Amino acid sequence: MDAIEALKTRRSVRSFKPDPVPTEAVEDIVDCGRLAATAINIQPWEFVVVQDEGVRKRIADATDHGKFIAEAPVCIVVLCKHGNYYLEDGCAATQNILVAAHCHGLGSCWVAGDKKSYAEAIRKMLGAPDGHVVVSLIPIGYPVEPGNPPKRPLSEVLHWEKY
Repeated sequence: MDAIEALKTRRSVRSFKPDPVPTEAVEDIVDCGRLAATAINIQPWEFVVVQDEGVRKRIADATDHGKFIAEAPVCIVVLCKHGNYYLEDGCAATQNILVAAHCHGLGSCWVAGDKKSYAEAIRKMLGAPDGHVVVSLIPIGYPVEPGNPPKRPLSEVLHWEKY
């Protein structure tokens, strides 16, 4: 799948098969995250791969809209060292991870971390050092069915020269 096709066909998936995800795929997906664009090359990110069912359930239970994390065989937690551009950099890494998972035939979904009341509890649960922020939680697995919510057409969102 080429990059344009991957970007145009990726959708959020919230229902996963229990099948394990190969380690090589997880490592490649995280590698794509670490290669994301980053302000002045700060690269503030760290990635925690959670496969343990009990820990995924505790993460899911802590969230408000991520209960399906418990069903996914993998959850990648994107953390960033707090700084001027941590959120932009963490979001760029998150987007790369979502697209890379899709290219591996896997489903994923972006679950918010930053600014959520549960983010600090999850940071501590995972043993991340002080000064780091949970930017996103990304459950990954083989989709039960592909996500396919409609997107607004280009004609509704594209503006030339002015709004």
